[in-house]
Amino acid sequence: MRQTTVRPASEPTRFRPGRSPARRLRAVRRREREREAGGAATFAHCSRRLRAVRRREREREAGGAATFAHCLHAEWIKIRTMRSTLHVLLGTLAFCAGLAALNGSSAGDEFAGLSPADQAVFDPLATSLRGYLIAQITLGLLGGLVITSEYGARTIVSTLASVPHRGRVLTSKAVVLVAVAFPTGLMVSSTGFLVGQAALSGAGAPHLTLSDGEALRGIFGGGLYLALAGLFGLALGTVIRSTTATVTTLFGVMLIVQPFAPALPGGLGDWVTTYWPPIAGGQIITSYQDPDLLTPWAGLGVMAGCVAVMMGAAHAVFRKRDA
Repeated sequence: MRQTTVRPASEPTRFRPGRSPARRLRAVRRREREREAGGAATFAHCSRRLRAVRRREREREAGGAATFAHCLHAEWIKIRTMRSTLHVLLGTLAFCAGLAALNGSSAGDEFAGLSPADQAVFDPLATSLRGYLIAQITLGLLGGLVITSEYGARTIVSTLASVPHRGRVLTSKAVVLVAVAFPTGLMVSSTGFLVGQAALSGAGAPHLTLSDGEALRGIFGGGLYLALAGLFGLALGTVIRSTTATVTTLFGVMLIVQPFAPALPGGLGDWVTTYWPPIAGGQIITSYQDPDLLTPWAGLGVMAGCVAVMMGAAHAVFRKRDA
C-alpha cells in the first residue's frame, strides 16, 4: 500500500498558493542559479566589504571622518562665540534704525520745498533704507573676521589639521555666515523701512506701506544684498588674510568708489556708475527707476556674479596656499 507523506504544519510550503506552474518553474530555476553562484556572490560581497573598510581607514587617517555636518557645527560654534559677532549685529541694527529715522524726518520736512521735478523722482524707499551703506561694511567685516580671526590667532592650523579638505572648511564658513547675515539683513531692512516710512508719514511726505510691491522687494532684496556683502568680506579675508587690510578694501570698494564714480573721465565714469557691483546691487532698495541704471534685480544679479567670482578665487587660493 502506497504511503502518503504529510508535511508538518510548521514547515513552510515551497510555493505560495495560487501561483501558476510557469511562475513556479521560474522560481525553481532562479533558486538553482543563486545556489550555483552563491560562492562567487559571497566572495564579491566580502571584497566590497574589505574595500569599504580600507577606504574608511584611509579617510580616518587623513581626517576625512569630519563630515560637512561636523564642519557646519564647528563653524557655528566659532561665529556664535566670537565676541565681535553680537556687537556687530546689534550695532548695525541700532545704527540703521536711527539713520532711517533721521533721514525720514529730514527728507519729509524738505519735501514741500522741492521743485516739481525733484518731487517726481523722490524715492521714499531709498530714503528709509539708506543705512545699508553702513550695514554692508559691518556685515562684510563680520564675513572677513570669520576667516581672518583664525589666521590672526593661528587657530587655522588646528582647523585644517582636523579637516584637511579645505574646500569643505571654506564652504561651511560661507553657509554659516549666510545663515547669520541674511536674517540680520532682513531685520535691518524691515526695521529701517518701518521707522523711515513712519517718519515720512508724520512729516506729510510720500511714503510706502508693506502692501506695496516695492516695499517687499526692497526688504527682501536688501537682506539678500547684505548677505552677499558678508560673502564678499569672507572672500576678501580669505585672499588677504589680514583684518585691517580687509576693512580698508571694503571701505574702498563699497563706499569710496560710489561718490567719485561720476567724476571719472568719459565712458569709464558711466560704466562704473552702472556696473560697479555695490552700486548696481544697491538698486534693489530703490523705488524710483533711473533709466540710465540697471533694474533692481539685474543690479543684484551683477553683485551676485561678482561675489561668485570672488568666492571661486578664494577657494582656489585657500586650497593652494599654506596656512
